[in-house]
Amino acid sequence: MLETSPPDIFDCQTCGACCAYSADWPRFSLESDEEIARIPDKFIAADLSGMKFEGGRCAALTGEVGKHVGCAVYADRPLVCRTCMPGDEECRMARAEFGFSTEALPDPDRFL
Repeated sequence: MLETSPPDIFDCQTCGACCAYSADWPRFSLESDEEIARIPDKFIAADLSGMKFEGGRCAALTGEVGKHVGCAVYADRPLVCRTCMPGDEECRMARAEFGFSTEALPDPDRFL
């Protein structure tokens, strides 16, 4: 099963820009060895620094950016992915990079 934020908050499954914005984003930071071990090796960068970024996107991103996407490791995704919220600064930067509207995004403070 592929999951993203609940559609009543914002339908991230119609976007995916944050997962395809930068090779520097899908990095491991505070994850434990046990948490990283739950992510299949095929999605982890060769230098073990974070998620593999290939073809201009996180290797775990499925589907087509801007149409319909999902995350193959949603339940075990890195902290940087968990903290990116619809409407926050990172979300807005990624959406702008892809030319997606930022007008109707929710207030990220709603999630705190």
